[in-house]
Amino acid sequence: MVKQLITAFSLLTAADEYLKGNPEPLRPQVPKSAISYDVEEVKYPNLTANVTLAGTLTLPRTGKALPAVLLIAGSGPIDRDETVFGHKPFLVLADHLTKQGFAVLRVDKRGIGQSTGNYDDATTEDFAADTLAGVEYLKTRTEVDAKRIGLIGHSEGGLIAPMVAVKSRDVAFVVLMGAPGVTGEETVYAQEIFISRAMGVAEKQISQQLDFQKRVFSVIKNEPDLEKAEKLLRDIIAKQVANLPKEEQQASACAMEAQMKRCNSRWFRYYLTYDPTTSLKHLQVPVLATNGELDSQVFPKQNLSVIAKTLEASGNRNYKIIEFPKLNHFFQISETGSILEYGKIEETIAPVVLDTLAGWISEITANG
Repeated sequence: MVKQLITAFSLLTAADEYLKGNPEPLRPQVPKSAISYDVEEVKYPNLTANVTLAGTLTLPRTGKALPAVLLIAGSGPIDRDETVFGHKPFLVLADHLTKQGFAVLRVDKRGIGQSTGNYDDATTEDFAADTLAGVEYLKTRTEVDAKRIGLIGHSEGGLIAPMVAVKSRDVAFVVLMGAPGVTGEETVYAQEIFISRAMGVAEKQISQQLDFQKRVFSVIKNEPDLEKAEKLLRDIIAKQVANLPKEEQQASACAMEAQMKRCNSRWFRYYLTYDPTTSLKHLQVPVLATNGELDSQVFPKQNLSVIAKTLEASGNRNYKIIEFPKLNHFFQISETGSILEYGKIEETIAPVVLDTLAGWISEITANG
């Protein structure tokens, strides 16, 4: 039963734990030699939230106003490089795109790294407001062509990018990487089934765990008061634990407690019910939506089709959908797509993905 409670969130922690005490992992794509572009540490405000965002702006040495890309990270307390599992995906992506002639801005989330603000109290909507501030900042840079500013969002960043693009007329294109097309609730159920089956959990137990999650999520959706919700959730947990063998009760209670704290946060409450099609159906700029065939966090079959259908129904005719074979949620070549593989794989982002993104953006911005 305890194994069933290992969600994607706790597996991310387990993957980070794998790196501790081991030799520094090989990350051959991280730039180590002299670079051929300018690197500038920048800060700018989100005045609506009294937050100062800090990041890195990389600029090709051309002397021309260039297309620019703002990178938007996935969920969690992520820094500007989207550092996780010993990898720095956004550093690798920014390096590649800058060498291809694009200005690239990557930013610490609010309350993380050098950015101010309270990360723990923020929702996806707050991170979207921070991203809007980034677009406004890029417009002030003489090195940037204000008519060719685009967004690349990974995972939760793929929720944020469309939200920002429909609010700002200054977003010229959007790239979605492993972005959800369905609600967080649907995503979590799919993750639960995949992870449990991969661990050999019986179908009856999977069904029981899904029933437990549905009871928890019902409270989250119907009780807005955090303290009242916590009390109701503790009652559900106590009844669940009471039905377990005594030798499992203590460990299960601890796991459920941690799960309850995550689920009753402001961020998770927003994530659980937000429907990505709310923004996607109003998205009229060019869109590239990508995913890995073996993504075990945002399943391509569940999400890419919804994104495509929503864009098509909205009348957006300038979109492209790509499912990359054998790639996981972080767009690494993988064997199974399991989260536990992330830190063990030396590749940070498959070269085919880097080249595809750069090529598509070049095509979209060529007439600027």
